[in-house]
Amino acid sequence: MRPELSLRPLRDTEYEAWRKHVTDGYAAEIETLGDTPRRAARSKAKADMAAILPEGLATPGHWVFALVLGAQRVGRLWLAERTMDGRRVMYVYDVEIDERHRGRGLGRGAMLLAEAEAQARGISRMELNVFGGNDAARALYRSLGYVERAVSMGKDLEGLPTSRSRRHRSL
Repeated sequence: MRPELSLRPLRDTEYEAWRKHVTDGYAAEIETLGDTPRRAARSKAKADMAAILPEGLATPGHWVFALVLGAQRVGRLWLAERTMDGRRVMYVYDVEIDERHRGRGLGRGAMLLAEAEAQARGISRMELNVFGGNDAARALYRSLGYVERAVSMGKDLEGLPTSRSRRHRSL
């Protein structure tokens, strides 16, 4: 019989390593996928984590779980109750499957556990944010029925030749 994926609260002894890992990963995503200079990305990640989880694991309305398969920890899931657009939602701050366990459907299982956790708390709406370049995550979320509502785009103009100013006619 195949072991079942489950949640257990993250332990106090696991918190500091988890916080550092999440902060470092978030900074890397801001830098790479958010096209932000390294120093600014690192600063933003640290400030965001301090503001979002001011009391660590004891921060009200936040739940950080270890994803467990059988007796083995295979990833982490961070959820929070938030109000967005006047609605009470379960917000997925982070879901991560350890690299050696990826490609086995555990990300899908983690999201289904997140949805079940929301329903158990009387919350009927899920929300999350994903960087545009994270195609695997975006595909997973779409396959689970999540709908993209906004796409932020940018272009770095440094190093491009300047175009001559042209007169535009007004119609």
